[in-house]
Amino acid sequence: MTALIQLIISVLLFFVLFFGIAFILNMLLKSTWIMAGFYPFVVCAIVDKISTADYFLKPKYAFQQLWHGITHLLPADIIMLSGGLIGALVAGFVIRGLRNSGYTMF
Repeated sequence: MTALIQLIISVLLFFVLFFGIAFILNMLLKSTWIMAGFYPFVVCAIVDKISTADYFLKPKYAFQQLWHGITHLLPADIIMLSGGLIGALVAGFVIRGLRNSGYTMF
């Protein structure tokens, strides 16, 4: 039961976190889907647990670690990361709706 509550709270936190980041980036950079496109790189940084410099210094090792991390994700991890992606996408739709409504600040 505790694990289910933790999963629900984690999904909500990921949703709110990435919604907020995407909303601010979309507002500042005037590009509606920037975080949705950047999200796979964020997921790779979360999953691989190695330095980003290793992709340039030791690419074979880095991509092996990335593949290992992606293939060994638990269903709870996939659900949490999906919550973040949904948050980034919802932020894009909200920004687009605000722009269509005439809010020029967004």
